[in-house]
Amino acid sequence: MGRVAFFVGNNESALGYFQNAAQKDPSYVYGTALRQGIWSYVGRAEYANGRLPQAKESLERALAANPDEPITKLYLGLTLARSGDRQRGLKEIEDGLNGIYDWLEYITQTFRFSFGQYWDPSREIRSAIQKDLAMISGRDVDWQKLIADAEWIGKQIEEESDRARADESRDRNRDGDGIPIHLR
Repeated sequence: MGRVAFFVGNNESALGYFQNAAQKDPSYVYGTALRQGIWSYVGRAEYANGRLPQAKESLERALAANPDEPITKLYLGLTLARSGDRQRGLKEIEDGLNGIYDWLEYITQTFRFSFGQYWDPSREIRSAIQKDLAMISGRDVDWQKLIADAEWIGKQIEEESDRARADESRDRNRDGDGIPIHLR
């Protein structure tokens, strides 16, 4: 329910759901292909609510438990950048973007004949990442654009897991003639 609230912009509710889940099970992990710890969700919701010191603490806690969560790195970078630590923020944003890109490439290539074909099929997320990485590697970073783009990428990759699952389920419920089985 926290993810749904987060998707629709009900950030205060999302934070309550995530904090409640973290209280019940601080080591809870959501997802199968894209696995994320509960503290990452708490930190992202705190970030969305403008609670930057708390977000930083929660996101660092998430990375201490699992240093390989690129979405968490992305949001830590956003939190740091908005808090004034742009140098460290930029590094975390860049690491997060690279991690998300590499993860999508791995999933779409390694599992291209199964569930991987449903992840970022139009390459929209990866294209946005490439543009932002090019901006980061240039001389002048447009912080307003970078932050807006990174927030969009963070939301998109999170929603992508639900879209991929729905697309895969839809295709499984069809047979050779393209008519959904439940409509016969």
